[in-house]
Amino acid sequence: MNFELKPLDLASAAAQKCDALIVLLATSFKPGNDALSSLAAQALKSGDLESKAGSLLSLYCPVGVNSTRVVLVGVGNGSARETGKGVSAAVAAVKSRQVKKLLVCWASAPVESALRSAILAVAEASYVYTSTKSKSEPRVLDRVVLALPEAPKFGAVFKQAVAAVTGIELAKEWANRPANHATPTLLAGAARSLAKLPKIACEVLGPKEVAKLGMGSFMAVAQGTDEPLRFIVLRYNGAAKTQAPTVLVGKGITFDSGGISLKPAPEMDEMKFDMSGAASVLGVFRALADLQPAINVVGLIPACENLSGGRAIKPGDVVTSMSGQTIEILNTDAEGRLVLCDALTYAERFKPRAVVDIATLTGACMIALGGVRSGLFSSDETLATALSLAGESSNDLCWRLPLDDDYAEGLKSNFADVANVAGRAGGAITAAKFLQRFAAKFPWAHLDIAGTAWKSGAAKGATGRPVALLLQYLLTPAK
Repeated sequence: MNFELKPLDLASAAAQKCDALIVLLATSFKPGNDALSSLAAQALKSGDLESKAGSLLSLYCPVGVNSTRVVLVGVGNGSARETGKGVSAAVAAVKSRQVKKLLVCWASAPVESALRSAILAVAEASYVYTSTKSKSEPRVLDRVVLALPEAPKFGAVFKQAVAAVTGIELAKEWANRPANHATPTLLAGAARSLAKLPKIACEVLGPKEVAKLGMGSFMAVAQGTDEPLRFIVLRYNGAAKTQAPTVLVGKGITFDSGGISLKPAPEMDEMKFDMSGAASVLGVFRALADLQPAINVVGLIPACENLSGGRAIKPGDVVTSMSGQTIEILNTDAEGRLVLCDALTYAERFKPRAVVDIATLTGACMIALGGVRSGLFSSDETLATALSLAGESSNDLCWRLPLDDDYAEGLKSNFADVANVAGRAGGAITAAKFLQRFAAKFPWAHLDIAGTAWKSGAAKGATGRPVALLLQYLLTPAK
């Protein structure tokens, strides 16, 4: 999709030829003397339209406007969240009309985060997955023009948002693919393709290299499948070598049956999404290649399947992690933390400024936060605050949960240094406490995206979260 930013007021926007025109109206809207202002003022006065987010009124060939279709939509207080809600509703109203060129204009100047949110909302509402369909219908919407009077001063945030769309759609592509089209080997191939882009390098380690490193926990998860594991190391080098990198660690379980602790059959197909953390890392690197910021970033993806073959790990088995800590595996379906812990230990070699792991880790987090906010855990106040603010700014929300030491009591084992589960109560927190044991040597945060990485039901599919959050965090100067 092609995005363009133009310096247009409402009068100029009305003169543009396009298939559909969306006019965003905040509660602060003050009408001018142009045709669109008049239409909006009348609609608001009559009560046919409200300025609350998502309220809309569709018009066909209105007088004084060159667009065939016009949608007046409320965006509430004009925040990123309210704007995203309004734009999503408006695009849904026109996308079935074979709209190829869309113009989105603001009736009053937006905040930067609202422009970013609008671009992401347009892309989300018009996204189409086609990779494994024999007769795929391509995305109809081809060109989107964002119009606001002082467009030049929004150039940087516009460029960032467009790059985020590219990254989000790559993350969706890989998370949406069936497991037989997104094996660890294929995922590694996608990472290698990114290395063709500016300032990105990629290294892929196979079973022999991983064994040499002593990643016993990661290898244990992979031993029940015929698909060989891959440990992917991506590097974006945009600054001097002396500048410490931020490390992103993405859980790459390309299919999760639960292993011997087998999952229920209903909706098990959705376990192809269990590599959404890995997909989000790929997406962030794709966006970095477009933006080329002066930072260093490392991406680590431990990728494998979790199946119940004859060599699969069993409940009660004890394995030795790369850190030397032994782990009693009480539940083979708590495998994400087993691959992540070795990746966290590997991250130490980069002497990172911060490490953020991203994982569809626990059903408990889905119960706690639903699909609205990702769970955030951190041992570092500065890092936690920065991620929370990035989530608010990008409209890719997260919510911080506690890490009290008392939650680790259930992880005690009579037969190993630590157990991999601690019962149902506080499951998202105890999972984070497990990971924290392997992240003591750097500022660390964990994003549990089990509730936000994909949608079920009629809208089943990957969301691309939290690419927008992570990108916003990386691009925001440290304070």
